[in-house]
Amino acid sequence: VQVVESGGGLVQAGGSLRLSCTVSGLTFDGYHMGWFRQAPGKEREWVSAIDSRGGSTYYADSVKGRFTISRDNAKNTLYLQMNSLKPEDAAMYYCAAARFRYGLNRASNYEYWGQGTQVTVSS
Repeated sequence: VQVVESGGGLVQAGGSLRLSCTVSGLTFDGYHMGWFRQAPGKEREWVSAIDSRGGSTYYADSVKGRFTISRDNAKNTLYLQMNSLKPEDAAMYYCAAARFRYGLNRASNYEYWGQGTQVTVSS
């Protein structure tokens, strides 16, 4: 199984980025997907999740109203549209796949992880 994130970069506060995550080696539409992030010196933090069909989405309070998670099952790809970025959003962002729907806000419930893509937000 391969999970590969892309789309990170440097952006000014208030700007936008779109992260992508391409998955291979598993039946993508059979997995629920999530985004997590980790800033230096901090614990990994759940950001958002989406069910296998894309019908239900979930967000951490810190990003609600600014980030949008989506997926294209035909392309085996997960997305995270990030708008109104703040310096505190700066982190390594990880994509993960979970076979079961419960606890999608907990990292321990995800089986497969990518290597991450770095997001830097300048103030």
